[in-house]
Amino acid sequence: MLELLLQGGRSVKNSRNEHTIAVSCEVSGRGYWSGKEVRVIVHPAALGTGVRLIRSDLPAIPVCEALVSRRYDASLRTNLANGEAKFQMVEHLMAALYALEIDNCICEINAEELPSLDGSSFEFAEQLGAAGLIVQAAPRKQLVIRDRYRIGTKDGWVEAVPSHAGESYFEYQLSFDDQTPIAPQAFGVELSPDRFIREVASARTFVTRAQADEIRGAGLASHVTNQDLLVIGPDGPVENEYRFRNECARHKTLDLIGDLSLAGVDLIGRFTSFRGGHNLNGQMASQLAELAAQEKHDTQSAFVKQRKAA
Repeated sequence: MLELLLQGGRSVKNSRNEHTIAVSCEVSGRGYWSGKEVRVIVHPAALGTGVRLIRSDLPAIPVCEALVSRRYDASLRTNLANGEAKFQMVEHLMAALYALEIDNCICEINAEELPSLDGSSFEFAEQLGAAGLIVQAAPRKQLVIRDRYRIGTKDGWVEAVPSHAGESYFEYQLSFDDQTPIAPQAFGVELSPDRFIREVASARTFVTRAQADEIRGAGLASHVTNQDLLVIGPDGPVENEYRFRNECARHKTLDLIGDLSLAGVDLIGRFTSFRGGHNLNGQMASQLAELAAQEKHDTQSAFVKQRKAA
């Protein structure tokens, strides 16, 4: 097991080995935007596979790696594409895989848009947890944040800073400018599989009642009821209840975890978003992936120099 160092020489937790699931598991539902029935079957995969999404409904069964290099911008969701292998709303699945430390798997999906379920990651996390975990024979790659990085403006940003003691900490600070029934709120979590399941996984997607009326008026998501996500009016959730006092900030934290997981490594540091969204999350994931690639290159170069010197 490797020990990595933070600024000032402080050690962080030992890196863990890569993991896959012990048996396949399945989640089914309808997509928010398309309304199509979709099935996601997650299969175990070999060491070094990473997370791969495949379109089982297409003749060529095309594959897309779940990496930020495959991400493209979309409103209110995170999408991935590699040629014909296109996937919408991957962030809830990715958050569950990352938080439960599942590094290698094949996700067989028979439509473009993943199931919305109840607007959270809970069913994904529940089924993946029940599938069990297998420890594989290689250390999981880590990126240790050693400096401060910020992307965005004063009105909205995502920041990565060094950890205090080797933790992976994710936080969201929510505050809207306009007249909205959603109060300012915040949530942060030092991530572990257990904390994710207890404190994050069940936090649901939310919209204001005005936003919901606008979406439905445009002929979108007509099948989605007020019980399928949080629709928030002046007096609180419409025909629904909050699961947490700060459920909106918790869900934004869930999205942050899922989006940053596309960097493709375990992240050691403190990651905070102030009024950010999928676009800023994606920009930060790209920077983190670049840092990880540079660190790998520097490590390999140092190894080569040592071998030559010997």
